[in-house]
Amino acid sequence: GTNYTCLMTGSWDKTLKFWDTRTPQPMMSIQLPERCYCADVDYPMAVVGTAGRHVLIYSLENKPTQYKQQESPLKYQHRTVSIFRDKKKVPTGYALGSIEGRVAIQYVNPINPKDNFTFKCHRSNGSNGYQDIYAVNDIAFHPIHGTLATVGSDGTFSFWDKDARTKLKSSDTMDQSITKCCFNANGQIFAYTVGYDWSKGHEYNNLQKKTYIFLRSCYEELKPRATN
Repeated sequence: GTNYTCLMTGSWDKTLKFWDTRTPQPMMSIQLPERCYCADVDYPMAVVGTAGRHVLIYSLENKPTQYKQQESPLKYQHRTVSIFRDKKKVPTGYALGSIEGRVAIQYVNPINPKDNFTFKCHRSNGSNGYQDIYAVNDIAFHPIHGTLATVGSDGTFSFWDKDARTKLKSSDTMDQSITKCCFNANGQIFAYTVGYDWSKGHEYNNLQKKTYIFLRSCYEELKPRATN
């Protein structure tokens, strides 16, 4: 069938493994150039981001094979990657988020080099004219609209339209980081978790503060910006 019934894992042991969940040994193991920091799968594409700013793209048809290796367009360590689809619902590129409040939109085979771009997010104006810059903890694409959400260490989520290169919405600031997010299959619900992301080390972990999962009705807010 077109869907794998297997699980992909990436590790700091510098391997990417594919598992049949019924057996204790991996079906396949691929050596990575560095430790795996983030990964995403949307059949037939997988993208893996590693230390050393490597991004590896795999084709999963027949058996997983490396299709391309790229250098991250972001200067700082990447933390999350999410595959996006084109209008025909074919996986065609990925969004890569870094610890430096920045996201790169990368097409695997860009028709025009200008299709690839980066944008700043999860930043706030601090004192003395400096910006406070936070990590992008997670990125999710809306299954119907193709717009995206980012969540950050600054305790906010934002909705974006990558094609119009515009922000659709910014949230209020939570009292802790937002660590993960996703949409449900029909794109009606945006789920996100608020808790500590260890960005300031163990000494800032406050056991009094609990971790929460929030669900938000989101379908209208993520509609793409109307174009003329």
